[in-house]
Amino acid sequence: MLVDFAAGVAASPFQVEEAAVQAERDGYDGFGAAETRHDVFTSLALAARATETVTLQSGIAVAFARNPMSLAIQANDLQLVSGGRFQLGIGSQVQPHIERRFSMPWSRPAARMAEYVAAVRAIWECWRTGERLVFRGEFYRHTLMTDFFNPGPNPHGNPPVLLAAVGERMTAAAGQVADGMLVHPLTSPDYLRERTLPILREARGGSLDGFQLGLSAFVVLGADEKARSEAERAVKGQIAFYASTPAYRPVLELHGWGELADQLNGLSRRQAWAEMSALITDDVLDTFAVAGDVPRGLRDRFGETIDRISFYTPYPVAPELLNGVRDALRA
Repeated sequence: MLVDFAAGVAASPFQVEEAAVQAERDGYDGFGAAETRHDVFTSLALAARATETVTLQSGIAVAFARNPMSLAIQANDLQLVSGGRFQLGIGSQVQPHIERRFSMPWSRPAARMAEYVAAVRAIWECWRTGERLVFRGEFYRHTLMTDFFNPGPNPHGNPPVLLAAVGERMTAAAGQVADGMLVHPLTSPDYLRERTLPILREARGGSLDGFQLGLSAFVVLGADEKARSEAERAVKGQIAFYASTPAYRPVLELHGWGELADQLNGLSRRQAWAEMSALITDDVLDTFAVAGDVPRGLRDRFGETIDRISFYTPYPVAPELLNGVRDALRA
C-alpha cells in the first residue's frame, strides 16, 4: 500500500505547492489536491515545478465542468510539466453543481462519463499518432484537430485516468474505461466487499490486476484526549455533509441507515449543519472512520483492497502524527 499526502480541500494554489514540497521532503509516495475553491490544475502545476519525485494526483478534477478537449489539454500539459508524475483523477460531481454552479449539461452520468473518458483517450491518441481525430458519440463529438493546435506525442506518455465512483453504474464505468478508481471517503469495508469490488471485477472480466484503487480515509488523530475529541467532532461533521447527498445513500442503506440519509438530506436543505452532525452516532463514526490504533485499523480494513491511501483529516493535525501513521503502515 502506497501512502499519499492529501492537501486540505480549501488550500490555495500556493498552499498546495508548499504542501507538496513538504510531502516530498517527508517521504510520501504521492500527493493529491482537490478542486473546490481553486483550479486543481493550476495548483498541481505549481507543485510539479517545485517537486521532483512525488506522484501528483488531481483528486478530483470535475470532469463535467469541462469538455473532453479542455481536460485532455490540461492533463497533457501537467503530465509534461511534472515529467510523467501526474495521475488524472476525475469525477462527475452531482447534478445541482453541474447544472447550477457550472451551467453545464447533465444526463445519464455514468454513460456520459464512460464516453467522456473515451473521448479524452481518442484526443490523446490523435496527438500521439498524428492520425485524424474522429470521435463521434452520443454526448461528445471531436472531429477537428489541425497541426496548429496539436501538441504532438507526450514524451512521458499519457497519464493514468482514475475515476471517482460510489454508485453501481459509475463504479462499472470505472472498471470499463479507467485505469483505476478513487473510492469515496464515505465508504466501509462492507460496502467495498459487497458492492464495489464485485462490480469492478465483473466490469473488468474477473480480474483487478493492474487496476489501481485509491482511498482518502477518515482518521481521528490527536496528541491528547481534547485534540482527539475535536477531531472526532470534525469528522462527524464531514460524514454528515457527505451522507446528506442522495447519490451516497446506498452506502448508508447497506448498513440500515437509509432513514438517517433522508434526515440529513432534509436538514442540509435548511443548512442546519450543527443538527446534522449531532445525528452521527458513534456507530456511524466507527463505520466510516478509523480511530484508536489508526495504522492497525487502516490495515485491517483496507490492507487487502486499497493500493494507495491518504488521510482525510478535516481538522488541524500535527505533521508528526500523520508521519507516524504513514511509517507504521509501511512497517
